Amino acid sequence: MSTKIAVITGASRGLGKSMALHLAARGVGIVGTYRANREQAGKVAAEIRERGVHAAMLPLDCTDMASLERFVAELPAVLETEFDRRDVDFLVNNAGIGLHANFVDTTEAQFDEIVAVNLKAPFFLTQKLLPLIVDGGRILNVSSGLARFTIPGIGAYAATKGAIEVLTRYQAKELGARGIRVNVIAPGAIATDFSGGVVRDNADMNRMVAASIPLGRVGEADDVGGAVALLLSEDAGWINGTRIEVSGGQSL
Repeated sequence: MSTKIAVITGASRGLGKSMALHLAARGVGIVGTYRANREQAGKVAAEIRERGVHAAMLPLDCTDMASLERFVAELPAVLETEFDRRDVDFLVNNAGIGLHANFVDTTEAQFDEIVAVNLKAPFFLTQKLLPLIVDGGRILNVSSGLARFTIPGIGAYAATKGAIEVLTRYQAKELGARGIRVNVIAPGAIATDFSGGVVRDNADMNRMVAASIPLGRVGEADDVGGAVALLLSEDAGWINGTRIEVSGGQSL
């Protein structure tokens, strides 16, 4: 059985998939979540198992608190059955959605959805999973470079990520007595299918973003997955309550 276990939300594709595979390569068992595509999630679980560790994928719709409650209720049995454990070492709050709408055009429904997924879900999922996280464990939240630099039309999304960064500091302060480290990672522009794959698939957007990065290219999912594996390792044990940007120096 795996010596460490990570729960990663949104692990069936993009950054979450890369995080899961990088951690699995280090011997960490993975409980991932997916919103709807069970087949895709199963393929990722198979890739994780090819790395010699255990994996499970569970549905979780971060817009629905009832779905979150079901996930929390199902997790202990999955841990015992698949991992012979009753607790986890790491929680990565990766699942999120984007929104391209100017401040003046953002509707209440759009605002409510992005807050529900990007802020409310990680807030309450972390709260409800605390009894399962070992003392000395790690929580890693996911923000965005857009909480630091600004691009018109992404204000609501960036605001949720700014809130996650503040929440991270409070969690680190309040959970320190249990030895739980809490940090937040802030990726820059990454070539995935996020927001319709605009950075990956739109050549003009790709070139524009690459021009803002000193290293001369947009980020790849593995740039973030590798960083997450590092931050959850023992080598990063004295990093706590900290925002780590993984953007190649975008918009310095």
